[in-house]
Amino acid sequence: MTCVALSLCLALIPAQPPAAGQPWTEPESVHLKDVKQLTRDFARAGESYFSPDGKTLIFQAEELAKGEGTNPFYQIYTLDLATGATRRVSPGVGKTTCAYFHPTGKKVIFASSHLDTKAKDKYAPELAARAEEKAKGVRRRYQWDFDENMDIFEANPDGTELKRLTDTKGYDAEGSYSPDGKQIVFCSNRSGPENLELYIMDSDGKNTRQLTKAPGCYNGGPFFSPDGKRVIFRSDRSKKDHLQLYVINTDGTGERVLTNDLDWVCWGPYWHPDNKHIVYAGANHAVAGRPNYDIYWMDVESGKKTRITHAPGADVLPVFSPDGKKMVWTSNRDGRQPSQVWMADFVAPKD
Repeated sequence: MTCVALSLCLALIPAQPPAAGQPWTEPESVHLKDVKQLTRDFARAGESYFSPDGKTLIFQAEELAKGEGTNPFYQIYTLDLATGATRRVSPGVGKTTCAYFHPTGKKVIFASSHLDTKAKDKYAPELAARAEEKAKGVRRRYQWDFDENMDIFEANPDGTELKRLTDTKGYDAEGSYSPDGKQIVFCSNRSGPENLELYIMDSDGKNTRQLTKAPGCYNGGPFFSPDGKRVIFRSDRSKKDHLQLYVINTDGTGERVLTNDLDWVCWGPYWHPDNKHIVYAGANHAVAGRPNYDIYWMDVESGKKTRITHAPGADVLPVFSPDGKKMVWTSNRDGRQPSQVWMADFVAPKD
């Protein structure tokens, strides 16, 4: 594989600050300081994760359109937080999602459909659908397609030494490493197209075992707790498409629900390094109009919640730096721009 180093340099400069006195700026500043927009030169970008040393992000992004044949789907990139330099990690063909650093920082994983022989045939229909959206001034309802050609791959952080870890028929994606780097938890429908369950495998792709047992629904977005004993995830087992948050021990015992308001959709949970709290995105779908996602902080034991973001746009997929001092998330902030990656100093709520 040839890894293309992009000539993009994304300055870590804050976006235009909101006008003083806007109602959402003051409550948000309690927990988020020095807010910065990190990505700019992509059609859209998001779902970013820190390297173990906190110096690099790995994320997914869509390149700006460059004419017929342009891949409209996400590819995986790294961002050097000191210089702003970006590099594409994934092959550049097909779709990718859910990249994550190994705890040593020497390897990354991501899901990709680049081995699909018909991957490029899917570009034109997607570009045509987006052109129609733009012409009509409407947006399609977001829907992830669980591409059956998605598999999990391992690579060096520069994209070299690409190695396929899963080859079972069906969707394999949404993977992340255990704290010791010995295992990967991921989502798969290998037992049937409607059975999106969680599995744990060794980091070399061997010894796969099923973790969740809730057939006929979606269970995904899993992350090991910092002590490696539990997995946090999302599922729509109580109401289709209305995701709620769950936690389960890594041996499959002790599963319990953390959010259970079926008017809401709660997703993208991520552990704080203290092993006691998570952040996640949630929105009330019972309100009129387009639901607005904000980020919430939760005590996993007590269930106590604190709202973190208050912007009028969508704030989703929050994650912490290894020391817990910074939060990175995906947002369109004012609701009028494409989603990009943002970062801020994080002040944890007091329980």
